[in-house]
Parts: sequence; structure tokens; C-alpha cells
Amino acid sequence: MSLKTILVADDDPDVRLSLNVRLKANGYNVIFASDGLTCIEEAQKHVPDLIILDLGLSAGDGFSVLEWLKGSESLFTIPVIVVSGRDRNASRDRALKAGARAFLQKPVENIHLLFVIQRFLEDVPPLASSGVTSMAAQA
Repeated sequence: MSLKTILVADDDPDVRLSLNVRLKANGYNVIFASDGLTCIEEAQKHVPDLIILDLGLSAGDGFSVLEWLKGSESLFTIPVIVVSGRDRNASRDRALKAGARAFLQKPVENIHLLFVIQRFLEDVPPLASSGVTSMAAQA
């Protein structure tokens, strides 16, 4: 079984480093982008299994990147998890309507992020009795 590849698009080098450590420790291959244009280029080049996308990127903010990805014939099926420090109320609905599979508010707890990633990459069935089904979309 090959490693799943996750593209992390975030302009903060500390966030990229932290996610790199967390994701690699859990068996994922990680590639990075620090701005919107690089995210699109890396997505086209590597076709990752999942994208973690910050909204506050230069050279194309996260919303424009998300809209581009969802409009791409070859990339629209890649699950995108938006992880942002922006106002949750203003950004969450817009991100989900644009095609994000989940919205997580920074700072994100390691266990929560890994659960959402695993859910989308490994088709983990939702746990209806625990309320987890709505947690990923609303987180």
C-alpha cells in the first residue's frame, strides 16, 4: 500500500512545519505550497489525495484556489479541508459552499485534524451515535 499524499497550502512556515511533523508521524507523504498559485501548480503536478488549505494565502487566496480546484476536470474530486484562523462564521459557509469537505478553525487539535483526514482518505464510516458525522463538516 502506498502512502497517501497530502498537499498543505499555508503561508505560515511554523504551521507548515507543525503539520509536516504531525502528518509524517502518522504515515502521510506531505508536499507544501506557501501561496495560492503554488498550491494550484503542486496540485496539478502531484495530484494529491487530500489538500489542507488555508484561506489567507497570497497569489490567490484560499477561496479562489478552492474555486479553481473544484472547477478543474482532473482535480475536482480531491477532498479539501480548509484550516483557517479567519472568522469562522463568515468563512465556514462560504468554504463549504465552494466545495470544501470540512472547515477547521485554527488552532486545530491534532486528534481532530487526523480524524477528519482519515475520514476522507480512508472512507471511515461516520459514527451516527456520537455526532461525528456533523463534526467534520462543522468543525
